[in-house]
Amino acid sequence: MNAVKTCFRRTQAIKAMVTSIVAAFPSTAFADNPIIQTNYTADPAPMIYGGTIYLFTGHDENASGQPCSSVAGYTMCKWLVYSSTDMVNWVDHGSPMSVSTFGWASTAAWAAQPVPRNGNFYYYAPMIARSSGAMAIGVGVSTSPIGPYHDALGQPLVTAGCPGATGDIDPTVFIDDDGQAYLYFGRSSPGYVKLGSDMISFTGGVQCTSLTTQGFGPAPSAGGFNSQYEEGPWFMKHSGMYFLAYAANGIPEDISYSKSTGPAGPWTFGGTIMKAAGASFTNQTGIVDFNGHSYFFYHNGALPGGDGFHRSVCLEEFTYNADGSFPIIPPTSSGPKAIANLNPFVRTEAETIAWGSGVQTEVSNDAGGGMDVTSINNGDYIKVKNVSFGSGVTTFDARVASGASGGTIELHLDSLTGTSIGTCAVANTGGAQTWTTKSCGVNAATGVHDLLLRFTGGTGDLFNLNW
Repeated sequence: MNAVKTCFRRTQAIKAMVTSIVAAFPSTAFADNPIIQTNYTADPAPMIYGGTIYLFTGHDENASGQPCSSVAGYTMCKWLVYSSTDMVNWVDHGSPMSVSTFGWASTAAWAAQPVPRNGNFYYYAPMIARSSGAMAIGVGVSTSPIGPYHDALGQPLVTAGCPGATGDIDPTVFIDDDGQAYLYFGRSSPGYVKLGSDMISFTGGVQCTSLTTQGFGPAPSAGGFNSQYEEGPWFMKHSGMYFLAYAANGIPEDISYSKSTGPAGPWTFGGTIMKAAGASFTNQTGIVDFNGHSYFFYHNGALPGGDGFHRSVCLEEFTYNADGSFPIIPPTSSGPKAIANLNPFVRTEAETIAWGSGVQTEVSNDAGGGMDVTSINNGDYIKVKNVSFGSGVTTFDARVASGASGGTIELHLDSLTGTSIGTCAVANTGGAQTWTTKSCGVNAATGVHDLLLRFTGGTGDLFNLNW
């Protein structure tokens, strides 16, 4: 395996673009949902901080020999984190936290959510406790949104939920305008606790929510549920109204919601947001407003090999109804439009991805650490969207490494067969983590375009790409 970093320069020498988009699965179309292609991802939890949206996900493992055991068919050992400022290009930051972060836990890195407070980031996560063999909720803490996180308590925060709950899973955290933080959680029967200001304690015990038809809709005909509520709650506030969105209505799961004028209810059933669709029998949402736009995250099984145990996070933009309620949001293969252009005249990490085919990501040992793009084979490609070339570029810089035969980076505008603006040859550098910066001349592309990097060469892994 080998490596490459990419940059454009203006006429004489302004460093630029690290345009590398990565994908671990082949595709024949340029749809942009699912938004992550290098990993199977599930249970999206978006968080906004410092003008950036961070997307935290679970990871459905797709290989044998993982460091944790399967539970209910899911092999999930760690969480992943990505970020974006334009909602189309997503930067892979690797894994911020895993089951092994928590000495008291054995397996099941299921749906989790972080929140910023007090200069720290608190990551609430369910896992199976070694001592009891049951699900419990722990707390990771970090000074950076991308981690690494460490165990804040050395023991679970929540060990028992409400009567009738069939799992203390899927914690969702929210800090109200008055500073009070709430943690909702639970399958079959949701409960909540009021978190202390330290975010690692709670007072008053677990409070249980009444599952009435008025509050959470009519129960499905099968599955043994008391209402539409099933699991995966997302607690939020919008325009003065509190919302609890959740996986609903049995298997396969819809996403429905209830609303309230207070954080503890009483709740009124609002309806369905997204009907069950796709290859995954589960679904889970995260909903945020970012830079004047409203976004609905969910997961499906749309990537090759995908199913209910190999899921993929998707994204839709939506507009609230005039009365503040949710519309019905259909899943699409296109995803949202960009809300900003990508600047190719600054260093951009190779693992900044809109769509791609064949490639994967790994932890890099190049200066500064982070991730690089790997498993680059002949015919693989990556796409970066909405690249603003301005009045023109003349040079492309790539940070690469190769322990093999090397290969070529072809640069195309808008499609794999679009206008070629140049090529960049990558030779053997002496090792898959032996890095060098390659500078290549390109034609003077102008304006805003999608940029596709097509990789060509011999057989096997050709090189790695860092920025």
